[in-house]
Amino acid sequence: MWEADKDDLFEDAGGRARRSEAPSVTGELTEDDLDVEHSLRPANLVDYIGQDRIRENLRVLIAAAKDRGETLDHVLFSGPPGLGKTTLANVVANEMGARLHTTSGPAIGRTGDLAAILTNLEEGDVLFVDEIHRLSRQVEEVLYPAMEDFFLDIVIGKGPAARSIRLDVPHFTLVGATTRTGLLTGPLRDRFGISYRLDYYDVADLSRIVERSARILGVDIDGQGAAEIASRSRGTPRLANRLLKRVRDYAQVRADGAITWEVAAEALSFFEIDEMGLDWMDAKILRALCETFRGRPVGLTTIASAVGEDPSTLEDVYEPYLMQRGLVIRTPQGRQATLAAFEHLGVEPPSAG
Repeated sequence: MWEADKDDLFEDAGGRARRSEAPSVTGELTEDDLDVEHSLRPANLVDYIGQDRIRENLRVLIAAAKDRGETLDHVLFSGPPGLGKTTLANVVANEMGARLHTTSGPAIGRTGDLAAILTNLEEGDVLFVDEIHRLSRQVEEVLYPAMEDFFLDIVIGKGPAARSIRLDVPHFTLVGATTRTGLLTGPLRDRFGISYRLDYYDVADLSRIVERSARILGVDIDGQGAAEIASRSRGTPRLANRLLKRVRDYAQVRADGAITWEVAAEALSFFEIDEMGLDWMDAKILRALCETFRGRPVGLTTIASAVGEDPSTLEDVYEPYLMQRGLVIRTPQGRQATLAAFEHLGVEPPSAG
């Protein structure tokens, strides 16, 4: 139960609590969901590439819910940035034939904001909350009964005149996305009936994504060119599409507009993306570990100071891929470069003595 702010709610003629305006949520796609030229996001499961296990599971669960005439159970997608969590939220809404409302954890600052969002939903709508682990504890407490029993308990007024009102909300599907599963509270995590963790994509799936995006963008690309872009995309579709656009620009200016293996390799080297998909910041991190600190274990904040980057950005964006490729390891004393990192940079590793 929560106490409504004075400016949050008013009562209609029937005594029901209403919110005057819903902030930070819309049934339309946000700017992040729209590409400046074309939308590269697949709209349905047929067009969605990769994450085969998740895709097939969702196909069965959505078909069952539609057959029963019910809303889909609440869904939680977790995993590193750029793997398609937002895209899957769009796909779920489209497959269910429902409207998608998009917001984020930091945008829901007060319990009144959440109440406004929920009361503006219609039966069967899908509410997508990105970075859901950043919801405040007070907002989570209001969300629990809405997820389980589809109602809100609110208090209007203060002191002896205060009274409680139970407000029904339409049956909806909450789709949450998080890059930090460990920061989700147990009660919130347990209220999601469906939970999936997205994995990095292999080169074959990324090549298909690049070829599909190239067709949408009207770019002439061959299989080897797509594979070269895919191999340097760090297993991430978002990065693959970004690199495709940069290679397209290079091909337009320095080649005949068509993307072949040679053009893709030249373009990616020009933009400082090496054969392992490491960019200039990755190289800067590895050089700090290998040359500045000579392979000794180093704390995260020390590395961040050495390369001029925020510690959380290093931990969330750069470190997972460096660890996946076996270039960096975590030790009780800190982060440490491996022999593979020294070999990749062509730097002589320190002697054992």
